[in-house]
Amino acid sequence: MTHFARIVGTGSYLPERVVTNAELEKTVDTSDAWIRERTGIRQRHIASEGEFTLDLAERASLQAIDAAGIAHSDIDLIIVATTTADQVFPSTACLLQSRLGVHGCPAFDIQAVCTGFVYALSVADHFVRSGTARTALVVGAETFSRIIDWTDRNTCVLFGDGAGAVILRRDNAPGILSTHLHADGDYASLLQVPKGVSNNLSSVQAGTAYVEMAGSDVFRMAVKTLGRIVDETLEANQLAKTDIDWLVPHQANHRIIAATAKKLGMPMEKVVQTVAEHGNTSAASIPLALDVAVRDGRIKSGDNILMEGFGGGFTWGSALVNW
Repeated sequence: MTHFARIVGTGSYLPERVVTNAELEKTVDTSDAWIRERTGIRQRHIASEGEFTLDLAERASLQAIDAAGIAHSDIDLIIVATTTADQVFPSTACLLQSRLGVHGCPAFDIQAVCTGFVYALSVADHFVRSGTARTALVVGAETFSRIIDWTDRNTCVLFGDGAGAVILRRDNAPGILSTHLHADGDYASLLQVPKGVSNNLSSVQAGTAYVEMAGSDVFRMAVKTLGRIVDETLEANQLAKTDIDWLVPHQANHRIIAATAKKLGMPMEKVVQTVAEHGNTSAASIPLALDVAVRDGRIKSGDNILMEGFGGGFTWGSALVNW
């Protein structure tokens, strides 16, 4: 028997603290006008002291579970996409599993930076399609503010913290129509945090392991690869551009989002944008935006939704979903 995976619930959470562009003007050489023009961002949410990735993931997960109308015990797979795990180990997914009172099922993290949620969704989809899982919790959660140099105006204006989650359930009809994943490690130096546990741990402990980004190079590569993956996704499903009802992109930059919409011939009214309010929340950005559009009623039953992301690695990917 053929199995399919369908999204049956969404959830999200943003930390209470909001940092506006006006606040950043006081600490770095930038301006609200410059940030808005270059990125479309006007504010971002920042986790408070003592608030961690696990906390954000839990809040988003509880919303998604409630929206799906399932019991915690129904969950038989947990995948968390994050670049900012609270501990080296256990995984954030295992810690989340304990918080939710779920026992025994597989739980693991995926690290593909801003494409992480699409990667995690694809893996969960394959678990469900194979019959290995029936109900999966997929989360994108980040406290990206912890790996940002707040004196670097090229990066500190871009990122924020947050979490988004979805519940996948086995279904007789296709929900996730296809996923497409790619990576090319040759471009690692253009977007990276160049320190880690095995490479100069002391610098991590001292709080100097920060995001480094060659902004213009990343922008050009993102526009090019996301354009290609639009074609790949449509061809794989034998669909025309007009068959896509909503674009739910990674929320990195309004110019990249607009370029992808142009590739689809899609009016911006059919693009879910939260970058102005959230900034770039890395692996959390797509599920955050999805939850906003589901809860405000824009996304309706039967709609075809294209999610796509691009991140450090480089990684990029897409998921085509029928709602």
